[in-house]
Amino acid sequence: MSNGTLTGRVAVVTGASSGIGEAAAEHLAGLGAKVAVLARRADRLTELVARIEKNGGIALPLAADVTDAAALQAVADRVRGELGVADLLFNNAGVMLPAPVEELATEQWRHQIDLNITGLMNAIASFVPQLVEAAAQRGVADLINTSSIAAQNIFPNFAVYAGTKAYVTHLSRTLRTELGAKNVRVSAIEPGIVGTELQSHVTDEGAQTWLEGSKETIEWLTPQDIAEIVGFLASLPPRVNLQQVTIMPTRQPS
Repeated sequence: MSNGTLTGRVAVVTGASSGIGEAAAEHLAGLGAKVAVLARRADRLTELVARIEKNGGIALPLAADVTDAAALQAVADRVRGELGVADLLFNNAGVMLPAPVEELATEQWRHQIDLNITGLMNAIASFVPQLVEAAAQRGVADLINTSSIAAQNIFPNFAVYAGTKAYVTHLSRTLRTELGAKNVRVSAIEPGIVGTELQSHVTDEGAQTWLEGSKETIEWLTPQDIAEIVGFLASLPPRVNLQQVTIMPTRQPS
């Protein structure tokens, strides 16, 4: 059941078929928001929406690829028509494919850039007009972007991924100068290691070994931990904008 903190708000979550996005969608719905859940895997979205509705929430499944600008604009039109003007965008779709740059894994480079940067910008292009409109009507809207501790700290073989996340963090800080004056809060969340599907996509043996080894000494964050941060950011008084939140496993040193 909802506690009502976000009642009346309309949230859009990208990358919602698993991990952080899935947990955030359920949490935001639990706080009372109507939630549009966006990802490529329609079957996973159907299951997610069923769980949200079973718990008394409202959700709209939207199967689309964030790298497809036209598809994202069509999705934005559906959100407006079926749920109302979006006032919260959790820009979470992303992929992590570390590898030594000398391996020249250029397809993996493109995939990370296309999803982590271009996909993020497609969602911004499609939904920022609604966020601005909603903020004018309701006094506040939120753009929350998933970055990574890799935007700040150095991890060997993560250069391309880290570069994409540095883009996300710096974009978020800079967008505040444009959108803050219009009551649209912009926040970047920089998590350390979170137990999600992200690690299962890693093909580089060195990175796989490092990740597996870290489990022996570090209790990883859970998707729910990040979901609660998203809900917290969106629930703050309209005058308050946490522009950057770094959340780390207690035992992860950097």
